[in-house]
Amino acid sequence: MPTLPEFKTILYATDLGKNTRPVFRSALSLAQKFDADIIMLHIVEHMSSAMQAVVDTYLPEGEAEKVYQDGMKSVLSEMKKRLEDFCRDELDSPNIASGRVKEILVVSGRISEEIIKAADKHNADIIVMGKSSRSILGNDVTGSSTRRVTRHSKLPVLIVPNIT
Repeated sequence: MPTLPEFKTILYATDLGKNTRPVFRSALSLAQKFDADIIMLHIVEHMSSAMQAVVDTYLPEGEAEKVYQDGMKSVLSEMKKRLEDFCRDELDSPNIASGRVKEILVVSGRISEEIIKAADKHNADIIVMGKSSRSILGNDVTGSSTRRVTRHSKLPVLIVPNIT
C-alpha cells in the first residue's frame, strides 16, 4: 500500500488582503486535521527602481540609503504587528485550535522566491496561499506569484480562492 503524505508543517503565505480569512481558515483546517503547525509568511516587495530613482533624486546618497533601510525596518515591523493582530482576531473565534500558528515571518524580497525559500528553510510539507486572481478581458487570471510558486515548488501547493 502506498504511503500517504503527512502534513506536519504548513507554510501559509499571505498578502493580508481583504479576502485573507478563507485562505487562513483552509490552512487552519489542514493543521487541525493533520495535527500540523503553521508557519505564517508575509513578503514585502522591495521598492521599485522607479521609486528608488525618485528618492535618489531628492536626497543625498547617504540619506537615501538610510531612508531605504529605516523604511524597510519600519514596514517589516508594522506588518508583523498586523499579522499578529490578525491571528489573535481569527484564533479567538469559536471552534478554532489556537496553538497551530508556531511562527510569524515577515521578510522582504521577490514573493515567489521568498515563499519557496521559506518552505525549504522550515521543512514545510505543503504551501497554502490565495489565488489572487484578476480579470483580463473577462477571464480570471491567476496571480503571477501564485503561478511561479506552483511552477517552481517541489511541495504540494494548495491554492484557495480569495472569496468571502
